[in-house]
Amino acid sequence: MGLAKLKTATLSTPEDYLIFERESESRHEFLDGEIYQMAGESLSHSRVCVNLGGEVRAKLKGKPCEALSPNMKVRTSNASLFSYPDLTIVCGEPQFHDRKKDVLVNPKVVFEVLSPSTAEYERTTKFQRYRMGNETLTDYILVSQDKCFVEHFRKDANGDWLYQSYAALEDDLRIEIIECELSLREIYDRVELTFDEEEEFEEN
Repeated sequence: MGLAKLKTATLSTPEDYLIFERESESRHEFLDGEIYQMAGESLSHSRVCVNLGGEVRAKLKGKPCEALSPNMKVRTSNASLFSYPDLTIVCGEPQFHDRKKDVLVNPKVVFEVLSPSTAEYERTTKFQRYRMGNETLTDYILVSQDKCFVEHFRKDANGDWLYQSYAALEDDLRIEIIECELSLREIYDRVELTFDEEEEFEEN
């Protein structure tokens, strides 16, 4: 799902953004005073998101954590970023920006499904804002939409972020903080995957 900056004469405040966004028929993200329109999603992106949501909800049933849909906005503590993660997990009582209860401020786990146009942004700028601006966030997970590849950033007890990647359908992604294990085969169910030339050569 791509992003396109709206042309505005002046930088927006978080409250300007929320007024605009709550009246808009399409979704937008807010970053450092700029408003970005979110483009439509591909079939692969849609399938991965639905698979993730279904698997996570099933795994969290009966636990104190819950999955929230891509329509729930998430805000960093300094309000430099308002975003729509592809899947958000909150544990305990959800906390919100205001009485509207449409902007979560205490995410535990954030999933982003990558598109070619946003992959670099999700790995760098957005992740930086998330990890610096959400004390409750412990896991940030990036899922490729067109090949079997999942990147897991996890915060340890010292506050350092550790990295692990998964690249085989036989792999299981374990999110220890919520005691949840996800099969990559289920995440990529019905998704038409592509392979690098080297991977194709090795398979042949």
